[in-house]
Amino acid sequence: MQACPQNPVACMTDQQKTDQTTNNPAGSSMSAGQLSSYLYLLRRNANYRRFWISGIISQAGDWFNYIAIFVLLTRLTGSGEAVSWFLIAKFIPTTVLGPAAGVVADRFSRKAILILCDIARIFVVLAYLLISNANQVYLVFVLALVQESLWSFWHPARQAVLPDICVKEELSIANGLSGASWSIMLALGAAAGGFVTAAFGWRTAVCIDAASFALSALVMVTVQIPPLTKKKKAAFSLARITGLHDLVEGVRYVRCNRDVAALLMVKSGWAMSGGILVMLTVFGEQVFAGSGSGGLSGVLYSMRGLGAAVGPIVAWKIFGDGLPAMRRAIGAAFFISAAAYLLFAQAPNIAVAGFFVFIGHIGGSIQWVFSTTLLHRLVDYRFRGRVFAAEMGLLTLVLSISTWLTGVALDHGLDPRTIVARLALLFLLPGTCWLIYLVRCAGRQEKRERDA
Repeated sequence: MQACPQNPVACMTDQQKTDQTTNNPAGSSMSAGQLSSYLYLLRRNANYRRFWISGIISQAGDWFNYIAIFVLLTRLTGSGEAVSWFLIAKFIPTTVLGPAAGVVADRFSRKAILILCDIARIFVVLAYLLISNANQVYLVFVLALVQESLWSFWHPARQAVLPDICVKEELSIANGLSGASWSIMLALGAAAGGFVTAAFGWRTAVCIDAASFALSALVMVTVQIPPLTKKKKAAFSLARITGLHDLVEGVRYVRCNRDVAALLMVKSGWAMSGGILVMLTVFGEQVFAGSGSGGLSGVLYSMRGLGAAVGPIVAWKIFGDGLPAMRRAIGAAFFISAAAYLLFAQAPNIAVAGFFVFIGHIGGSIQWVFSTTLLHRLVDYRFRGRVFAAEMGLLTLVLSISTWLTGVALDHGLDPRTIVARLALLFLLPGTCWLIYLVRCAGRQEKRERDA
């Protein structure tokens, strides 16, 4: 068996990993009291503030785009499976390109990757305006593939940057703020996207999305990101030129870090029930409305965003922000989502449905924010791009399968409420697996204490 790669965290205990200082220029550490306010972080760390603003601008435009394309596909095809295939087209590139994207993020300027991907997406999004009739519906899927291919390189680069512009003590609050702002942009963007699409047409929403990428790139130019540490020159080989060596090195790193490997599966566990995202559109446009206006879909997506914004804040109050506490919160979150969506499946109207979507995504956001924060704390900076790309690749693969099966079930006439109930029960499987992992973590901790 090959030895673990040489890195400073491979054989550390949880406490040692937590105490490890990160390589970043953000300044001195902050007290726990100071970290209680998102506003304090934004005021203190101007570099992170610009980084954050760039992201939320892009996110707001994206949700305009989502609602607009959902409505466009419904009008062109009238098929629930078409919406599923659009989501699958957006998921596949991350699964396929994830390994390469991770290597690129760990080899080249992460700032340049972020800017170039934003610029390229301006032109891809504008190309949606070429679609005018049902015969051109294939262009929706082609453009979704291209757009998401660019995102596949953008995402691991952005995730890998965060520990370089925040000190260790800022990571929890920065991830919480990133999750909350993503959620708020989802809520505002989805609601506004539904309104703009209904009032002014889907083309207007697409133009707003393109403008958001342009503005995001301009703001990112002002962010200071330290360059990657140059590696010592190694012997020439095809594996190093193609990036295969870096990919194998990343796999070996994860294999030697069982906690990192477990965290890589958290978002994929949620994605087993990811077909629920399709069902939000179906409930908004068919179960409760049947009008195809985009308005009620926007309401449900907005409640999803609000729940995701609240989740980490509530969880930190209840569980705390230490490593064991966040692990326990992740386990509880699976069961929260299961219960909420079982009740959503029986909701009599849009108001009740929206409330349970809100509760369900409290659970989803706890999993997302806490697993991301734990990875930022535990993963060595040289491997961040590859680890986050692998995580997103697994997520999108599982999400694609769940989404496709959901679309097939819809087109075979299965009742939407039954589909949601079955998807909700699926949350129990990864939740149970995570509880087993927690028991084993406790056992390892007890053994370390006995051996100390």
